[in-house]
Amino acid sequence: MLTRHSRLEKNSLPRWARRLVQYAVALPLVLFCFSLAQANTLSQYHQRIKQAITALDTLNQSDENESQTQFEARDEETVRRVRELIPESEKVDFSGSTIPVNNSWFHLELKRYSDETTRSRYELLKGTIERLKALEERITEFEKAPTTNGASKEEESRKLSEILNRDEYAHKIKQESAILDWLLKKLQSFLPKPRQLSPGSAGIVSRIAQIVVIVLAVAVIVFVLKMFLPKLLREGRSQRKRKEKARIVLGEVLEPEQSGRDLLAEAEALARRGELRAAIRRGYIALLVELGDRKVISLAQHKTNHDYLRALRGLEPLHRNVKQLTDSFELHWYGLSQANETDWLAFRATYDQALR
Repeated sequence: MLTRHSRLEKNSLPRWARRLVQYAVALPLVLFCFSLAQANTLSQYHQRIKQAITALDTLNQSDENESQTQFEARDEETVRRVRELIPESEKVDFSGSTIPVNNSWFHLELKRYSDETTRSRYELLKGTIERLKALEERITEFEKAPTTNGASKEEESRKLSEILNRDEYAHKIKQESAILDWLLKKLQSFLPKPRQLSPGSAGIVSRIAQIVVIVLAVAVIVFVLKMFLPKLLREGRSQRKRKEKARIVLGEVLEPEQSGRDLLAEAEALARRGELRAAIRRGYIALLVELGDRKVISLAQHKTNHDYLRALRGLEPLHRNVKQLTDSFELHWYGLSQANETDWLAFRATYDQALR
């Protein structure tokens, strides 16, 4: 197989073998699409996520004997099948409960990929696959997490719903960019098309076209200033005013002025009362807020603990320490494992080491 962007070594497999690999990927896709009408368990949903990742991965490669037309046809068919494989909305059965799942973000990303005609479309595809892999990792962790007697089915269902429904793909900036693209296309549609004109009429038409273009350009400038100027002014305000809006970290709504130290003090108070599992969660959120205030990471409502951990790759020993804290957080919160005083003391010591 060869990538479309750079020629690598020729594949030693014969052509029939490469075709067999493609069919092996396509067949499970078709079978899973037929299975959607049946009961949809968490395991089945998880398997379909894996199938979608594998199918989209094949679009990063093409047979050396595959023409551009053939690749485009395969590309279109793969996107169509993956859309059917992961519908925009569905329900997942878990422990006797039915959890609604919103996959609309996935369909929006596929549409962006299909509509893009430049080389950047493969960056869009890569980003979509990475997000699917992050979701797949979270589901794997949830399935492997030990279940304790203290955890109710309602609590487990709530945590699973938080994993499956992450509102992280509706970005206002992208919407604004789409509006500007639409305006530019409209502007181009008003520009005069070149055609044969008599010498006398050419000057008049040219002046009219210039006036129209100037008026439209002024309208676009006014629109852009009206849309972006307030945002730029807000970004120029002090840090205190920028924090007036409440922050949401891992689903936790924080007060505008809460700092990492404030949250750590709350965690220590929980630990003194013996609520060690809650103390570890509060301490982990305190760590993220502190790193965010120090501009090491950027906090966002849609981000997960794995998103924050990936942002620290290459920052050793910080990444290693945060990885230990993340493992402790997942074990005692998502894994529902009982925490003892030793676990809290180890967490607290690693916390200090990470921020040193």
